[in-house]
Amino acid sequence: MVAVGASAQNITAAGATFPYPIYSKWFTEYNQLHPNVKINYQSQGSGAGIKQTTEGTVDFGASDMPMKDDQLAAAKIKVMHLPTVLGAVVPVYNIPGVTKDLNFSGEVIADIYLGKITKWNDPRLVKDNPGVSLPSTEILPVYRSDGSGTTFIFTDFLSKVSPDWKSKVGSDTSVKWPAGVGAKGNEGVAGMVKQSPNSFGYVELIYALQNKMDYGAVKNAAGKFLKGSPEGVTAAAAASAKTMPADYRISITNAPGAASYPISSFTYLLIPLKFADPAKGAAMKDFLSWMLAHGESEAASMDYAPLPAQVQAMEKKTIATIK
Repeated sequence: MVAVGASAQNITAAGATFPYPIYSKWFTEYNQLHPNVKINYQSQGSGAGIKQTTEGTVDFGASDMPMKDDQLAAAKIKVMHLPTVLGAVVPVYNIPGVTKDLNFSGEVIADIYLGKITKWNDPRLVKDNPGVSLPSTEILPVYRSDGSGTTFIFTDFLSKVSPDWKSKVGSDTSVKWPAGVGAKGNEGVAGMVKQSPNSFGYVELIYALQNKMDYGAVKNAAGKFLKGSPEGVTAAAAASAKTMPADYRISITNAPGAASYPISSFTYLLIPLKFADPAKGAAMKDFLSWMLAHGESEAASMDYAPLPAQVQAMEKKTIATIK
């Protein structure tokens, strides 16, 4: 543990909006236990988290997209990925007069953003939603305008289920969207969909719940329509992470199994292997150990999924190597 009399540590961080609600809670709780350690986290998107970490302008970063090999090679500092929790990206919509939960296949979602499906009463949407009276209004697709791990998770899933999407758009934190309007952050997309009739978007589950938004079920690899939930995310992780790589960089979208929610992901802290200030390194090691021992138990209450036990066991050994 960090000694109570240790010098004050102001630790700066930036990155993903996807896990921001739980990170904010953790950093506040840890500061209450250790008033000399303050972690200032800016919720700016995974793209910003990767950029600022690799440039060394923050002490650590956060991203839902694992850094690519070329990004790691180009970084000014050596960076490790530490998964923190798992979450679900869910399709949100605002259709006046429609209160039922809607079903969406990945191919249909891809075609909405490709501009091929433009009206809510498109035959393919009608077919997947029997008994729902869908209007003939134009769909307004909303996407993330910033570099976003949520976008990476979403487009990673679409690239696995839609060959057309994979060849024309692909997956990344930022992509060239064929249709729709942009908004910044999970907060921005949630706000835009909430205030725009007939709109459609994608946000991390907690943002849909906090904003009391309608969100749909997504067809998984087994052909079942499932709504995003911590249980569905846990099933996806169990199906995909049986062989977690040593560097933790893994995709679990479109995981096999009837219980797996298909737009699921780990989210990561990007931690330097060696801190320039050893006192900061010691404080971060202690925080990360506290996170595994105490923080994980708070995940489900905030609609995230905690790390699988075997991943937590791996991480304890990795955290011990931070200098």
